[in-house]
Amino acid sequence: MKRSFTFFLAVVAGLTGIAIGLGAVRTGKPKVPKAIPSLPHFSAAAFRPPSSPENHSPKSQSGGSGRVVRFASNPQPMPAFLVNDIAGNPVSSASWKGKVVLLNFWATWCPPCRAEVPVLVDLASRYKDRVQIVGVSLDDEPDDVKQFVKDEGINYPVVMASREIVAEYGGVPALPTLFVVNPDGKVVQKHEGLYSRELYETEIRLLLGLPSEATIETFQDTGQIFLKNAALATELPNVDFTGLTPEQKKIALKRMNSDRCDCGCRLTLAQCRINDTSCGVSKALAANVVKEIRSSTPAVQPENPPPSQP
Repeated sequence: MKRSFTFFLAVVAGLTGIAIGLGAVRTGKPKVPKAIPSLPHFSAAAFRPPSSPENHSPKSQSGGSGRVVRFASNPQPMPAFLVNDIAGNPVSSASWKGKVVLLNFWATWCPPCRAEVPVLVDLASRYKDRVQIVGVSLDDEPDDVKQFVKDEGINYPVVMASREIVAEYGGVPALPTLFVVNPDGKVVQKHEGLYSRELYETEIRLLLGLPSEATIETFQDTGQIFLKNAALATELPNVDFTGLTPEQKKIALKRMNSDRCDCGCRLTLAQCRINDTSCGVSKALAANVVKEIRSSTPAVQPENPPPSQP
């Protein structure tokens, strides 16, 4: 049974003042591709070609393969939760300490989600003692999920999403969305959409300290993982700060992290720009903020020359 999206609408309606990615969707529906996309092994969010100057940062750990996996340098603790899975068994994040955790938000009616399931089943089987995979279903009907889990032989716990879980993880702007958690219980990456087995396994091996030819590069999470970190951003997607002094730019960013977007997402302008770069409303409002601040400071007039001496 396809999802009616009432869950999403309830989430958006009930999360006053909470910045979550679900709210950034114009209709209240998650952005699910109509067809399974053909994506590279290492996405823009996780991979940077070795030729990039940014890879020469001293924070990078060389592995020599040319592949670069990116993890947050300021990872946030994994929001804790204790719920029962669809079989009635307790699922507690407290029991995952020391393991890599892949927290996968998905739905049975989402084609890319369904395509990803065999990959996660395989990883759960091969790394069962050191990796914990958890599926968080955004379906309406638990019975549909139970049947799907049985048919597909899913070997990891699956829980039904709640408003609280979605809010604590900062929102789900697309399906599937997968959070990568290191053995210390901190979220180091978030993948929106369908990615390859190779990427997930490389991340797992690097986080577990197992042999890998990939390179780790760190980045500061300024909203890419948790939207609350948008306040740390010094640049925003498609926002032109040209003409502002450094102090004016700080004022503009502060405004954009306090003013709300009018598109219905319930996010700040900064969060909306990060969460949905296609939103024309937040783009226009952000441009207006820059324009207002640029014009609010009068131009500096040249000093009057001293009167000429006779």
